[in-house]
Amino acid sequence: MASRFDRNEELHAYREMLLIRRFEEKAGQLYGMGLIRGFCHLYIGQEAVVVGMQMATTDGDQVITGYRDHGHMLACGMHPTGVMAELTGRRGGLSKGKGGSMHMFSKQKHFYGGHGIVGAQVSLGTGIAFANRYRENGSICLTYFGEGAANQGQVYESFNMAALWKLPIVYVIENNRYAMGTEASRASAQTDFSKRGVSFGIPGEPVDGMDVRAVHAAGKSAIEHARSGKGPYILEMHTYRYRGHSMSDPAKYRSKDEVTRVREEQDPIDLVRRRLLEDWKLSEDELKALDAKVREIVNEAADFATHDPEPDPSELYTEILL
Repeated sequence: MASRFDRNEELHAYREMLLIRRFEEKAGQLYGMGLIRGFCHLYIGQEAVVVGMQMATTDGDQVITGYRDHGHMLACGMHPTGVMAELTGRRGGLSKGKGGSMHMFSKQKHFYGGHGIVGAQVSLGTGIAFANRYRENGSICLTYFGEGAANQGQVYESFNMAALWKLPIVYVIENNRYAMGTEASRASAQTDFSKRGVSFGIPGEPVDGMDVRAVHAAGKSAIEHARSGKGPYILEMHTYRYRGHSMSDPAKYRSKDEVTRVREEQDPIDLVRRRLLEDWKLSEDELKALDAKVREIVNEAADFATHDPEPDPSELYTEILL
C-alpha cells in the first residue's frame, strides 16, 4: 500500500530524486574525465528508496550504508558541493578529501558512512542502534545494504543481537537484482530477502522500491515498529540500477533491452513526474524550470570540486587513531 502524497510532498520527492539523478550523471562524467579516482558506484535508478525512507524519518534518526552512497548523502541533506568535492579529493570535501566516493561522514546530518567492506555497515548500524537503546534517545538507525551483502555472515550475527535486545533498527535491503554482477537466483538459496530474519523473529516485507510512495508507506510503518520498542524490521526494496556495479563494470551480464524496459516502464522519477503533470496539474515548463535549477546546483558543485585545492600532504597524519 502506497502513501498518499500532497502536492508539496510529491514535489519534494521529485526534486530530491532528480537531484540525485543529475548529481550521479555528473559524477559519471567527471569519472570519465579522470577527475574522480578509484572506485565509484552510481545510484542511478534506485533514487526512490533513500528518498522515500528519508521522508519517513524524524530529526535524530541515523543512516549508515555501503559504498553506493552518494544518493544517501544527498537525501540526508549533505550539500552537493561537499559531496562532489570529496569525490574529487579536495579540501572542501565532507571528509576533507581523504575519504573519496566510498567513505564520507557527517555527524551533523547523522550520516555514518559510506563503507567499502561488503556488509560491514550492518554490524556498525546495529551498534548505533544499541547506543540509541542505551541512551534512550528515541532514535532509530536505518541500515542499508544490498542483496549481495545479505549473504555475509556478520549480517546474521547482527540480526541475532538486534532481535535479542530489541534494538531500534530498520534493515533496508536494496535488491537491485545483480549484486556485483551475478543475478540473485544464482547466488542465494533464499531469494525472498524479506524473510532473511525469520529464524530470529524479525518481521520483514517486500516493497516496490521504484515507487517512492510505496517506500514511504513501508518505511513509516517499519520505523514506527522499531521506535516503539518492538525491535528490528527488514524491508526488501525491489529496485534496479541502470549503470554497472561500478564505473569499471560494462554490465554485460544483462541485456540492453532489459535495462531499457525498466527505464521506460518503471523509472521512479518518471512515475512522480507523471503524477505531477496529471494529478497536480503542473506544467511542462514548471518541471523544466525545476530541472534547470537542479542542474545549476550540480554544475556549481562540479565547478567547485574541480577548482578547490587538494589537501595538504600533512593531512595524511591528522585524525588518525593510533
